[in-house]
Amino acid sequence: MTDVFINPTDCPYYLITRASLAITSAMKLGFADAGLGDVKPAYLGVFMCLWMEDCMGDTLGKVGKEEGMRLVDLGRCAGLEPSSMTGLIDRMEKDGLLYRTDDPTDRRAHIIRLTDRGHDLRKNVIDIVGKTISKAFWNIPADRMQAAKDVLRTVLVNASKGSLEP
Repeated sequence: MTDVFINPTDCPYYLITRASLAITSAMKLGFADAGLGDVKPAYLGVFMCLWMEDCMGDTLGKVGKEEGMRLVDLGRCAGLEPSSMTGLIDRMEKDGLLYRTDDPTDRRAHIIRLTDRGHDLRKNVIDIVGKTISKAFWNIPADRMQAAKDVLRTVLVNASKGSLEP
């Protein structure tokens, strides 16, 4: 694997990073074109976790009950470190997409909830993300796409162990 640094286009890290940046850029354009310039691709992990929580609440018959997630649980769900979550939640709160309330069971904790606007964005954001992903992965057969997902999941597990020693 030492030769990966000779030619960047043979380096998996370079390829993953470049692909991620290109998709992120396309997504930003999609949001801006739809009049959602204040929605950032960095918000997607938080949105997806909170929207998933809402869907589970609806499924379980908790209609009318305010949903939300504790900050620490939201960070785990989104795959973000607590230090990254604070700034991200601050920006999303400033953009009027979510708000914090005190956790009634733990005075040190906060519950993060979507504002009405945060709820209302779901369909548009998911449509834009879906279209962007479809364009980015256009013409890739389903079996190769599944293999790519499997490889990336393994890379996530391997890289998340804190050490990349086998």
